[in-house]
Amino acid sequence: MATFLYKLGRSAFRRRRLVALLWVALLAIAGVGAATAPAPTSGSFSIPGTEAQRAFDLLEERFPGAGADGATARIVFKAPEGQKMTAAGHKAVVEETVSALKSGSDQIVSVTDPYTAQAVSRDGSTAYVSVAYKVNSMELTDETREALTQAGENAQGKGLTVEVGGDALQTMPATGAGEIVGVVIAGIVLVLTFGSLVAAGLPLLTAIIGVGIGVSSIAALANVLDLGSTTSTLAMMIGLAVGIDYALFIVSRYRAELAEGREKEDAAGHAVGTAGSAVVFAGLTVVIALVGLAVVNIPMLTKMGFAAAGTVVIAVLIALTLIPALLGFAGDKVIGRKQRKGTAKASDKPNGGTRWARFVLRRPVMVLVVGVLGLGAIALPAASLEMGLPDDGVKPTSTSERRAYDALSDGFGPGFNGPLLVVVDGDKATADKTVSTIKGLEGWAAVTPATPNKAGDAAMITVVPKDRPSSAATESLVHDIRDATGDDVLVTGATAMNIDFSQKMNDALVPYLALVVGLAFLLLTLVFRSVLVPLKAALGFLLSVVAALGAVVAVFQWGWLGSLFGVEQTGPIMSMMPIFMVGVVFGLAMDYEVFLVTRMREAYVHGERPGEAIVTGFRHSARVVVAAAVIMIAVFSGFIGMTDQMIKMIGFGLAVAVLFDAFVVRMAIVPAVLALLGHKAWWLPKWLDRILPNVDVEGEGLAKHTRETGETAGTKPDLVKA
Repeated sequence: MATFLYKLGRSAFRRRRLVALLWVALLAIAGVGAATAPAPTSGSFSIPGTEAQRAFDLLEERFPGAGADGATARIVFKAPEGQKMTAAGHKAVVEETVSALKSGSDQIVSVTDPYTAQAVSRDGSTAYVSVAYKVNSMELTDETREALTQAGENAQGKGLTVEVGGDALQTMPATGAGEIVGVVIAGIVLVLTFGSLVAAGLPLLTAIIGVGIGVSSIAALANVLDLGSTTSTLAMMIGLAVGIDYALFIVSRYRAELAEGREKEDAAGHAVGTAGSAVVFAGLTVVIALVGLAVVNIPMLTKMGFAAAGTVVIAVLIALTLIPALLGFAGDKVIGRKQRKGTAKASDKPNGGTRWARFVLRRPVMVLVVGVLGLGAIALPAASLEMGLPDDGVKPTSTSERRAYDALSDGFGPGFNGPLLVVVDGDKATADKTVSTIKGLEGWAAVTPATPNKAGDAAMITVVPKDRPSSAATESLVHDIRDATGDDVLVTGATAMNIDFSQKMNDALVPYLALVVGLAFLLLTLVFRSVLVPLKAALGFLLSVVAALGAVVAVFQWGWLGSLFGVEQTGPIMSMMPIFMVGVVFGLAMDYEVFLVTRMREAYVHGERPGEAIVTGFRHSARVVVAAAVIMIAVFSGFIGMTDQMIKMIGFGLAVAVLFDAFVVRMAIVPAVLALLGHKAWWLPKWLDRILPNVDVEGEGLAKHTRETGETAGTKPDLVKA
């Protein structure tokens, strides 16, 4: 592989104009496709194989046109202190709002009048208007949303407090300035690492090109593939992080090869042949982790994983081709001033990485114990993990959705924001019996009479729980209804959907871990030709991801330092967070493992003792790995500033996971374990050694190739000619 990539790097360097033109053309084509593609008409959310999904499917079949999975909204009216919503003046405002809503959009299925639908609180202080739509929130037109918000605003100035809530207001998460700050920090780190603006600019430029192609392609295909609003956000988040990192490693190795005395084209070939091999395998681990999300069998999650994986593939291809091409354009500007003045080989001088590696080699047991115990302590809150899906109750109090949620909870009870929809596949007698059965259970606040369909062979029953939607009591009520009724009675609604979603996540976690970790273990065994190194890598990852989950629980569930991260309301952790973090963090964690340990393996294969190989690996790679980790942390942290709770939680979780994995696991625990293992770290059974193909990540085949062809390190590179 190293020889093939070496030739690819040289070819891209030599034909740089053609390579650059091809990537610019791809970016332009993707951009035009995104600009001309029709707006996505769906972002549907389904959970195949669950009772909640079967209930929705039954509703669509037996109640056609009812918009069973359509968007909903509630306009909540609150009377001034001491007044009631039944007063004539207030009643007139509400009825005027109902009329405006009915004529405001042709996407509306129904608008309820609170005075005929018993939607006025017992104390008379609060009333609400329910709006049901034919389509889901992603299919609502801007005109429909505007009509909804306008109806609320028109009623606001007439003596009432009016708030609008519901998923009808759900839109693409607003982008904050945090992402830009993350990119700026990445630029500063690159400048400090390379000492050259041009060298620092290359990873940023290529990462932006890669993300541009990936996100534009997603936008162009969103309508055809039914992609949700968060798909492009995830692809942007991961694509930007790995794109910068992969380019960083190629550029860094190129500069090191120039310092060794190679000509520019040969240096580009060697950079792609050596660091490029690590990039390929690091990218493969990320792709495996993301594509493996398909195991969960939730279409939305599968599409998110495939889209993000596609962006990672683009980042790898750009690192292997566009980076060497741009290095050809950059000439000697990619080199820092000191190197341009002819400073001696930097690789032979002790640096921070060298000193840290020697410290770990002197005290491996102490470093290992401190690292494991420290992460173990941070991981403790993960034992209290409660999962659910965020609703309007976790949004900032500055939003109308959150204020509407709170007003409904105060006026009608905490369970009113998460009603259960019970679907009966049977006649009126069966439906009435179901109502009686539910009323015999505990935990409900209200049960409506059964509403049959036109054919009389199905009915709907609404059950309002006593407790809030995300509570254990509400989950128990859902299970009790399912246990007490027969197979012809199905429970659904947003709350039941969340419960089924969480259960599906839990059930899929172990198979997903086995698949992803198993495949990556085989891949790393192939790369390092060792059994213990991949095993150590996997165990270290598990430690860092559990610690990251502990930090997420402490901040978003317990509220520790919540104000610092913009968490106004604590609640359960997003159901997909554990499995999502396992997938993404595993791939990213293996990046650092591959980049750091391949350099150690390279030194060991070329004759150095185990301890010397660890020092050599750190001398060459530690600074770049630290820079890459800081950049990735900065990029992920930028998403903490977004208003969407899910994106905020993902950004925080990934940022702390990279922090723990890069600086504690890879930079401390890994060298400590390797120091304790010595030669045994690189042990591989002879039978396995015979059957494993040699992918030549260490560049032995490349060294032989360059000796045979005469393409060896020569004199100092010409730093004047480009």
